Amino acid sequence: MVDEPPLPLRREGLVTQPLPPNQLSRVAFAGTPDDAVPALRALAAADFEIPVVVTGAPRRRSRRGSNAPSPVAAAASRLGLPVSHEPDDLARCGADCAVVVAFGQLIAAELLAATPMLNLHFSLLPRWRGAAPVERALLAGDDRTGVSLMALEPSLDTGPVYWQHEVSIGPADTAAGLRERLASEGAARLAASLAEGLPTPQPQSGTPTYARKLTTEDRRIDWSQPSAFIDRQIRVGGAWTTLDGQRFIIRSGRPADTPSEATYEPPRGAALDVSPGTLVGDAVATRDGLMRLEIVQPAGRGTIDAHAWLHGARPPDGARFD
Repeated sequence: MVDEPPLPLRREGLVTQPLPPNQLSRVAFAGTPDDAVPALRALAAADFEIPVVVTGAPRRRSRRGSNAPSPVAAAASRLGLPVSHEPDDLARCGADCAVVVAFGQLIAAELLAATPMLNLHFSLLPRWRGAAPVERALLAGDDRTGVSLMALEPSLDTGPVYWQHEVSIGPADTAAGLRERLASEGAARLAASLAEGLPTPQPQSGTPTYARKLTTEDRRIDWSQPSAFIDRQIRVGGAWTTLDGQRFIIRSGRPADTPSEATYEPPRGAALDVSPGTLVGDAVATRDGLMRLEIVQPAGRGTIDAHAWLHGARPPDGARFD
């Protein structure tokens, strides 16, 4: 490790944290999933020296697959960058600072006190601190989200913010699409701001909300809810229900006033005044309308167009999703 001159210190509660210098050249990186890859690539493309990339250990990424490196590890290898699975290396490598993006692990207070660390977080802090900010923003019906660059602190996403970049949430946006957009736009802004010099960070302002990780039950559809909420569940990803006691995943759907008769004829005499969860043509009744099925995944099968499933399965009149 190269000896570095002491950096200015900032007092936050009981933890003393260094600030990054105005001119950065060596930037360590910590991240694990696909969402973190654009930031790593942007730093490399901006000609920052990246002495180490710290990421999660290899693991199985499918039921039948063998252990595989994380997306960040794979990207780092393609860029010719050294990879580590030890967070302590962020402080050992002599970097001017470390950038953390979706690392998935807590970083010890001792490391934060030794090395300036910046965190690229996919929300407009202090709204949606925590593990699933994009999914929670979408599920809550927010009309906007964004990316924040903050100083990393031991407490959860509480650090002062250098800048925020706002992104609107449209009526057809999915969590996967939003994460991709935020990762791309946040990465470009990150690299530019580090190259230009960071502004003075400002304390977070507003009422915090917390984005706990979504559970299986969070993704289970309650058909007695309004169509707008169920639509957001589906756009978050992994929304499921049951049919004949077996899990049935809805990959894509949209609110509708009436069932479609273009490719599937609803049962004769089918009425829209039915109990929530009842299949009506190619749609399912909700509290206040219908949710038209587009792409589905029945138990034990791959994804399939909903009309193809309906023609093949021919569910009986009045079939119910629970």
